[in-house]
Amino acid sequence: MKDIKSILRDRILVLDGAMGTMIQRYELEEEDFRKGWFENHEQPLKGNNDLLSLTRPDIIKEIHAAYFSAGADIAETNTFSGTTVAQADYNLEHAVYDINFQSAKIAREVADEFTKNEPEKPRFVAGSVGPTNRTASISPDVNDPGFRGITFNQLVTAYKQQVSALMDGGVDLLLVETVFDTLNAKAALFAIDDCFEEKEKKIPIMVSGTITDQSGRTLTGQTTDAFLISVSHMDLLTVGLNCALGASMMRPYLQVLNKNSKFGVSAHPNAGLPNEFGEYEETAELMAEQIKDYLDEGLVNIIGGCCGTTPDHIHAIAELAKKYSPREIEENV
Repeated sequence: MKDIKSILRDRILVLDGAMGTMIQRYELEEEDFRKGWFENHEQPLKGNNDLLSLTRPDIIKEIHAAYFSAGADIAETNTFSGTTVAQADYNLEHAVYDINFQSAKIAREVADEFTKNEPEKPRFVAGSVGPTNRTASISPDVNDPGFRGITFNQLVTAYKQQVSALMDGGVDLLLVETVFDTLNAKAALFAIDDCFEEKEKKIPIMVSGTITDQSGRTLTGQTTDAFLISVSHMDLLTVGLNCALGASMMRPYLQVLNKNSKFGVSAHPNAGLPNEFGEYEETAELMAEQIKDYLDEGLVNIIGGCCGTTPDHIHAIAELAKKYSPREIEENV
């Protein structure tokens, strides 16, 4: 089987869509987040979606299969909040290894099944490494600008636990995503480097930032250019953008990456912006129409969906992507 770097030069790869959006469709209750693992846990757990890889693996398998059936080449593990930092809100730091290992294992099983049935279209698993709910660059206390809610070293420790478990579970690559603070991302990349050295194994890395509004900056104030430069010390598969914006609003910032990145470029935008109820209303057809502009300009190597996207969105995007060549990547990547 060809490796993902080689395939990336031949065709545009399709990333899956939103895990949370699909989970909401199941209308789960508290017991679904406890089943077989956390029955006696002292805190409410409903909404801690990463736990479903342990308590309702059948649902997570169904979601991965739905996205692969829709045309996705890459599935993200159900581990967006799979660090001790994020799980501390639920007093579940002890469950982090199991969450990540089992999430990777589930996605691996589904990917391998699809690859076996369609060897000409191999499926890959990306270990989702989220930003955590802390920022290393901004004080959470307006009266004390020098205060930090977390240190770089604490983030490295947390990310290392997550990445190690994801690799043990069999992921093909790692996706450091929804980066709103590049210092957090640099901690994740440092941890990844440490894991690679300890395991004597390297796998491809994707990094995906979040432009929080139309100012074109991350939450911590970096421009797209600055974000790219901040992570370019690593040997990356792709640098890209996800979340916060819909497809049309993300386009100018992808143009910046296209112009300046020596790596591949990825994008997984939201299905538009949320309405007053926090719902995403942009249809698959409308989103695909906007993504067509990316493809016409040759901006991306990997395309997918973030908040509000479903298998319908991914199917429309995948059908479109088949007709286009990927963005050219420098030979040294």
